[in-house]
Amino acid sequence: MNHVKWTKGSLEAEISKTLTQWEKDYLGRGSVSVKTDILRDMLVVSLSGILTPAEYKLCTTKEGLLSVKRIRSDLVESGRDHLRSVIGDLTGEKVISFHTDISTHTGERIMVFRLSGNLQDKLH
Repeated sequence: MNHVKWTKGSLEAEISKTLTQWEKDYLGRGSVSVKTDILRDMLVVSLSGILTPAEYKLCTTKEGLLSVKRIRSDLVESGRDHLRSVIGDLTGEKVISFHTDISTHTGERIMVFRLSGNLQDKLH
C-alpha cells in the first residue's frame, strides 16, 4: 500500500486493525483494544487485554509469571518476520528494529517498531 494517501490518524487506525487481525490469525485470539501512535520514525503500539484468565492465575507465582512472559514473547518472536513485512507494506518503510514486552500485571503488551524513515513527517 502507498502510505502517501494516508493521514496520520487513518494509518494509525489501519495499523491497529491489521495487528489485531494478525493476533487473531497467528495467535488464535486478539487483544481487547489496540492503539497505535506514529512518533517520528517509530510506531508505538499498545495492546490491552491479551492475557487469558488462566495466564493471570499462573502469574500469581514468580515461576508462573516468568513462564507466561517467556511463552508470550516466544510466540510473538516466531511471527516477527511476518510482522515486519506487514508493517513495511502499510508504511512504505523498512522495519529497522522491533521491541516488545508484556505486563503480567495489567495484561498489556507494548510493541515498538523503529522504521527506516521519519513516517510522521511524510503524513498529513
